[in-house]
Amino acid sequence: MNLVSRFARKTASAHIPVRNTPPTSNLLRFSGCNRQGTRFLATHASQMVPHIEAPDLSYAREAHHVRRVADQLQQSGILKVSLQFPDDKSEYLQQLLLSLNKNHNHQLPISHSATRGWFWDVRPSTTDFQTGNHQARSETMEEFPWHTDCSYENPPPRYFALQVLQHDRFGGGTLSVMNVERLSQLLSPTTRAALVNPDYRITIPPEFIKDAAQQDIVGSVLVADAEGRSTMMRFREDILTPLSDKASGALNELKQALQSVEAQSHSTVHLTADDLPQRSIILVDNRRWLHARNDVKDPERHLRRVRWDAVPFSGSN
Repeated sequence: MNLVSRFARKTASAHIPVRNTPPTSNLLRFSGCNRQGTRFLATHASQMVPHIEAPDLSYAREAHHVRRVADQLQQSGILKVSLQFPDDKSEYLQQLLLSLNKNHNHQLPISHSATRGWFWDVRPSTTDFQTGNHQARSETMEEFPWHTDCSYENPPPRYFALQVLQHDRFGGGTLSVMNVERLSQLLSPTTRAALVNPDYRITIPPEFIKDAAQQDIVGSVLVADAEGRSTMMRFREDILTPLSDKASGALNELKQALQSVEAQSHSTVHLTADDLPQRSIILVDNRRWLHARNDVKDPERHLRRVRWDAVPFSGSN
C-alpha cells in the first residue's frame, strides 16, 4: 500500500482551521464561502483548502485578487486558484509573482538549477531530463515521501506553486500536505530543541547543483516563529545527515512522528486529481507544510512548478 492510501481512512474527521480566521468565517464544507468571498475546497478526507477563482489573465495584476492571494498565504499557508481560461504557458503565475513582489514584498522566484530558470516541468521522463544527465525525482513515476522543496537551498524558498497542466487520469499522483505546527506538537521538547540546532548536513541533489564547489549545506531542520511555536521545517530524509548522536535521535523521532496515525489524522490533507484538475494551481507555504506524492499512474501527468520568496531560514550556516 502506498504512502498516501495507507492512512487515508484515518483522516475522515480531521480538520485544520485557518489561523486568525474568526469562528463565523471559519473554513466551510464543500463549496461554501467566507465573508471575503473566498471559497474552500473539501478533499475526500473532509479537509479544507481555501479556494479562489481567476476569471481571466488580468486578475494576476488586479489589486484585490493579488491581496487575497497574499493574505491567504500569510494566514493559512495554502491556497487553490482555479483558472477560468487556458494558460499552458503559465502566464498567470508569472504575472502573479511579479505582482506579489511589487505590492506585497515577496522575493522573486529562484532558479531551479544552473540551467533552468523560474519554472520546472514536473512530468515523468526516462530520457529527456531537464538538467542534462541527472533525473530529478519529480521526473519519475515513483512516490515522493514527505519533504520540503529546496531544503538544500540556503535559504530555502518560502513558497512554491504547482500548476496542473494535465492531471493524473488514472487515480495516481495524489498530493498530500502536512501541517508542520501540528506535526511538531507530537515531538518531545528535547527533540524539538535538537532539531532547531544547526547540526544537520543537507546534500544538494546533483540535478540542482548551481555551483560545483558547493555540494551541501549545514543547518537546522526546525525553526520557531516569533511567538516561539515550532511552525517551520525543512526536511527531505534521503539527503539529510545528522552530525551528532543527539541530532540522530531527534531525526529518528521525527521520522516516527511522520508515519504516526496522529500525524496522518490531525495534520494531513490529501488532494487528488478531483481536487486539483487541469487549470488548477495550488500555492503552498513551503516551510509551514511538508508535502508528498504517491506514485504516478498516468505517463502524461504534467505539472509546472515555481518557487519564490527565499528569505532567511534561521539556524542555517
